[in-house]
Amino acid sequence: MNIAIIGYGKMGKSVEKIAKIRNHKISFFSNESPNSISLKNTDVAIEFTQPDSAFNNIKTCLENNIPIVCGTTGWLDKFHFIKDFCKKKNGTFLYSSNFSIGMNIFFEINHQLSKFLSSSATDYEVKIEEIHHKEKIDKPSGTAISLAKDIINNKMKKTWILDKKDTKDQVLIISKRLEKISGTHIVTYKSKIEDIEIQHKAHNREGFALGAIIASEWIKNKKGFFSMKDVLGLGR
Repeated sequence: MNIAIIGYGKMGKSVEKIAKIRNHKISFFSNESPNSISLKNTDVAIEFTQPDSAFNNIKTCLENNIPIVCGTTGWLDKFHFIKDFCKKKNGTFLYSSNFSIGMNIFFEINHQLSKFLSSSATDYEVKIEEIHHKEKIDKPSGTAISLAKDIINNKMKKTWILDKKDTKDQVLIISKRLEKISGTHIVTYKSKIEDIEIQHKAHNREGFALGAIIASEWIKNKKGFFSMKDVLGLGR
């Protein structure tokens, strides 16, 4: 495929590396917003930029009938607009807060675990700790929010709270920013009788890049709004 890379930072360069290994061509790469000229001869666009530019980049691709895979977090206040816009344009859009294959399996494990524990007679406190590199802008991570939402949707808690003392009805998210950390997420379910803890640790960006490329290959010739659950057959 001919792939446009929107956002040519560390993540974009990892996407380029994996794309070439899998025999794809790069039609365009830039940190600037794409347009009808730059998207010429493009089969799919992969977007990893900043929260303040992702919305317009996605909208531009959909307007130009370019399937787009997006991994930028921090813009989801406009998520429903993009979903409706994609449908209106009969476009193709795939979003994930984390493209790691392992993390998406981790999402499913957390979903099932919180579902089982929500029906338990035992009360559990829930804490999510996420650790990323200092350059990451949004806080908490989109991945941590996705993990918390699954817990909330399973009616185990009512909402999430950041870096504060948790209460009985809240998921506590603790965010840390350190040097040279690709991404660690730890979910702890704690009660008076036991603790249950699951952890995912990314060693580098290549797992995210590979997942984004696999997602791009998967959406070829498809129309609609998708997630990594669709790619991996994890639909519920």
